[in-house]
Amino acid sequence: MTSNQSLEGITVIDCSQILAGPFCSMLLADHGARVIKVEKPNGGDDVRGWGPPFIGDDSSAFVQLNRNKESISLDIKEKSGKEILKKLIKTADVLIENSRVGTMDKLGFGYDDVKKINSKIIYCSITGFGSEGPYSKRGGFDLIAQGMSGLMSITGHPDSPPAKVGVPIADLNTGMFAMQGILSAYIHRLKKNEGQYMEVSLLESALAYTMYESSIYFTTGKISTPDGSAHRLTAPYQAFKTKDGYINIGAANQSNWERLLNVLGLENLNKDPDFSDSKSRQVNRKKLEKILEKIFITKSSKEWIKMLIESSIPSGPIYNMKEVWEDEQVKYRKMDVKLDHPKQKKSRNIGVAVKLSKTPGKIKTPAPLYGEHSSKILKELGYSEDEIKNLINSNISGMG
Repeated sequence: MTSNQSLEGITVIDCSQILAGPFCSMLLADHGARVIKVEKPNGGDDVRGWGPPFIGDDSSAFVQLNRNKESISLDIKEKSGKEILKKLIKTADVLIENSRVGTMDKLGFGYDDVKKINSKIIYCSITGFGSEGPYSKRGGFDLIAQGMSGLMSITGHPDSPPAKVGVPIADLNTGMFAMQGILSAYIHRLKKNEGQYMEVSLLESALAYTMYESSIYFTTGKISTPDGSAHRLTAPYQAFKTKDGYINIGAANQSNWERLLNVLGLENLNKDPDFSDSKSRQVNRKKLEKILEKIFITKSSKEWIKMLIESSIPSGPIYNMKEVWEDEQVKYRKMDVKLDHPKQKKSRNIGVAVKLSKTPGKIKTPAPLYGEHSSKILKELGYSEDEIKNLINSNISGMG
């Protein structure tokens, strides 16, 4: 553990699995928190088996999500397993869980139980729909939250069937909000010396991203529909077809618009009342698209991007994943981090997105093998070698 990370000294017990919870704890671990991943017996986190592709026995997705963590296998349905988790909780600052509502209470590890063990703990509960309300008992996944939050009704093209966002945005956003809540609660604890319960749901986290569409509905009653790559409030701000592909244009304000007209040789449009200001361009967006499409199709993407960038007009290519990782800016920013991995020579990891000048985040260790740190953690808790062997032999704890 380095000595210059902002969350060093914070211990997180992560009882979650799949994506939202592990993504949250990954972000915390990247900035120095010690994350102990508590995994169920006989295989652990379900995502270990989600593939192909695999790195050794674990899916590449699991490896990506669980770097910088330690893994202990623990059967918390059994008395001995419960005692071990209680000891871990005593040492912890944060507990993260994403079981169905009521499950942790039945196991004896709901917030009311846990705060008796450690009154200062920050207890983060991640659910599909929230701990209360008519849907609280339902299981939730990213796809369900995307559909019920309205995201799938506004994604894709007007003539396409419902489409989800290309990444599991509800899960990822939930993980981000969970981290925000944990850090807010931790600051409160520094001030008031008390822990608290917090929760974040997939539905509410996805709904929070519909700011434009919800504001339109609140103001006008209009129901937004898919707009492809276009923006709902300004134009031109979308993808255009070129001679050999597509590029994105972001002429979102008046100065960018006027520079774009100069590059395209369309200065006369600035005097046209249909396009003279942002409001008129948005109202007449379809008409504007037809004009611009005829021009952008005449040159290659590379030619257009060179011309646009030279004129300080926000624009860029639309990459596939291979092209992303070959891009010079991505390489320069060290977003491709390679680590030694016990099951292959190297594992590649997406770098830390937040760049802190004094306390930078770091990727120090690859994702743990199943139960890799069980013995180490049990020793720290005071268990003898014989006791550890008995726990492993009885499948209370385990190692990969």
